[in-house]
Amino acid sequence: MKRTLTADDIPPNDIFCAKRTDFLNELITIKKNRRISIGSDATFYFENHLTLCWQIQEMLRVEKGGAEQLTDELAAYAPLLPQEFPDGSMELVATFMIEIDDLERRFRTLSNLGGIEQHMWLHINNTKIQATYEADIERTDENGKTSAVHFIRFCLKPEQIKLFHQSNQNIIFEITHPNYPHKTLLNEHQREALSHDLIKGEI
Repeated sequence: MKRTLTADDIPPNDIFCAKRTDFLNELITIKKNRRISIGSDATFYFENHLTLCWQIQEMLRVEKGGAEQLTDELAAYAPLLPQEFPDGSMELVATFMIEIDDLERRFRTLSNLGGIEQHMWLHINNTKIQATYEADIERTDENGKTSAVHFIRFCLKPEQIKLFHQSNQNIIFEITHPNYPHKTLLNEHQREALSHDLIKGEI
């Protein structure tokens, strides 16, 4: 698990475009088990070094902003890398999205989910971890309508990490908002994929 993201990690645009299909195929394989649906309308997309590099590279490919844009993109995306802390705690980091194609239903749903970021939990057997979120950015407006996109972190202590690495654990993501109460039990492929974010040290 690489825990830093710098300009050296982003290949020049011409090299990326030449190998974009290969990069995309690798990304699809990796993201398959990092996409965790919760209920019918919401998804956690768990980020890592590869997913963030791809997002930056695609922005550069489309907008062609060069070095100046790269600096801005790194400032935006690098903080989303899961981190390891001196006490041995580590993070899972996700982009949480409410995905509803119908515009009217999406508006109604978002209007009823104010503060949803305060109702997200990770259960590992009998332990319970509340998500943290961007406290400096208000995601619910004055009318109680939430954003369709949130950036969420789950910080696991060493003993919780040890459990997460063990197969056949009951690992559940839950939303307890009264207007969207849902939970999802990870399958073994999903648990194994996310466990790579919880490996000590930087590779």
